[in-house]
Amino acid sequence: MKILQIVPSVSLVYGGPSQMIRGLSMALAQAGADVTLLTTDSNGDTLGDRPLDVPLAQAVPTEGYTTFYFRCWPFRRYKFSPDLLGWLGRHGTRFEIAHIHALFSPLSTAAATVARLQGLPYVLRPLGTLDPADLQKKELLKKIYGRILEGPNLAGAAAVHFTSVQEATISERYGAKTQDWVIPLGVTESTVAPASGEMRKELGLYPQRPLILYMSRLDPKKGLDLLLPALATLAAEKLDFQFVLAGSNPQDRAYEKYIQEAFSQNQILRDRVKVMGFVQGRQKEGLLKDADLFVLPSYYENFGIAVAEALVAGTPVVISDQVDIHPEVRAYDAGWISRCEVPDLCIQLRAALSESTEWPTKSDNARRLAKEKYTWGAIAARMLTAYEDVLKQSSAPL
Repeated sequence: MKILQIVPSVSLVYGGPSQMIRGLSMALAQAGADVTLLTTDSNGDTLGDRPLDVPLAQAVPTEGYTTFYFRCWPFRRYKFSPDLLGWLGRHGTRFEIAHIHALFSPLSTAAATVARLQGLPYVLRPLGTLDPADLQKKELLKKIYGRILEGPNLAGAAAVHFTSVQEATISERYGAKTQDWVIPLGVTESTVAPASGEMRKELGLYPQRPLILYMSRLDPKKGLDLLLPALATLAAEKLDFQFVLAGSNPQDRAYEKYIQEAFSQNQILRDRVKVMGFVQGRQKEGLLKDADLFVLPSYYENFGIAVAEALVAGTPVVISDQVDIHPEVRAYDAGWISRCEVPDLCIQLRAALSESTEWPTKSDNARRLAKEKYTWGAIAARMLTAYEDVLKQSSAPL
């Protein structure tokens, strides 16, 4: 099967979506599919962020699949690329199906339009952008954009790919009737993690003090305004812990700086906090391995790839009930679930810290959950079956 994957960027600075598309493309290729990935060289949205150092507009062999990178211009922030759209217009009909990741992105919107005009079956993955909470941001603009542009794209899609039942249930469709898939994302167990305790030593963290880790994009939706007062409350109660804040926001450097300073300069937390910025590779895996607890109190999260990464590392999680995989975390007893309120987050973090004897069991449960639900091999098999089903439907006589 010849499959086209389209995403505005694969730079890891953008977090989960970029990482996910790499894993999915590799897994589909390992399952026997012929996969081509179209993306841009975008690597951050401010003038100081240099683009990815990659060949442009040529086939780049990538872990069993082929990647084409195109220059991001003229709208740097929106990761637009006329060159990519031109390539799609010339070559799109060579493929059997396209999987387009992100809505309300000019590149993805235009790519879906091109595919629709070509008669190329396409699947849309919204990445949580159809969540009512997300639609409240720039509400009027999104309402107009959605009705005029995304509505027809949704109506013309062979399927819409959601990553949880909750995401599919609450998502806006702009009046379109859609065929919905609910297929989660996958994670890969690390092969580069250092030995236990080594990253703590390298970063100057206490070897025995409980380590709480936040590792995700620094964004208002992540509930950092809940996490800061909750941690300060626990510190004021003299609970023993240290905290690492890891992440960035290439689309909003001002908010990134604000959050980093809010945590690092808090008088109660100052001696307990280490601000890391964006981490990857060995450092990222080392932190996941050495953390005792992973925290993500998001106001809304269509999947939570960072949570899945913590689970595969065997790190128990403290997450909000708006992280859409929280039912699985609860069912497997792999962590603690909080409402999006400071008092309840305090309760759950306090319980997690005081129940350290349960960490080994919850760690085993976390790994079991990740293995049974979020391995790329199983997800690729489900995805290929779903692709085949929509292709059969599109070729069936009327």
